Amino acid sequence: MTNDLNRAKNSLLSGDYTCVMCKEGKLYTNTERGIGPLIEFIDSGTDFNGFSAADLIVGRAAAFLYILLGAVSVYADVISEGAALLLRENGISSQYRVKTKEIRNRSNTGLCPMEEAVENINEPQEALAAIRKRLAEIRK
Repeated sequence: MTNDLNRAKNSLLSGDYTCVMCKEGKLYTNTERGIGPLIEFIDSGTDFNGFSAADLIVGRAAAFLYILLGAVSVYADVISEGAALLLRENGISSQYRVKTKEIRNRSNTGLCPMEEAVENINEPQEALAAIRKRLAEIRK
C-alpha cells in the first residue's frame, strides 16, 4: 500500500471522515454521506490527479467520479463488484474490507439511486451528468 493510500485509509478509519483524498502530504477530507463529497471535490476546481482516496462505500457511481478526479488508488470499506472492475479497467488500484454484489439504498429496499442512475452507462462524463440529474431529482 502506498503511503498516500495508507494515510487516506487511516484517516477514514479514524472515524472522523467519510471520504479522504491524499497526495504527498496534502489531505482533503469530507464528513458528508453519499456521493456528495466527490461532487464537491470535482466542483472545487482542485487538481486531484494522482491522489489516493479512501471512502466508506464505493459503487460504480463513485468509481466513475474517482476516474474523473484522476485517482490512482482507492480504498473502500465496502466496494461493489462493478466498482472494483471499473476501477481496475481504468488503471486504478483498489483495496477494500468487504466486496459486495451491489450497493443498496439506505433502507435496503433496492439498488442505491446513484447506482441506478449509472446502471447502463460506461463513460465517466455521461455518468457524471446522470448523477447530477438524479441528485437534482432527489433534492426536489
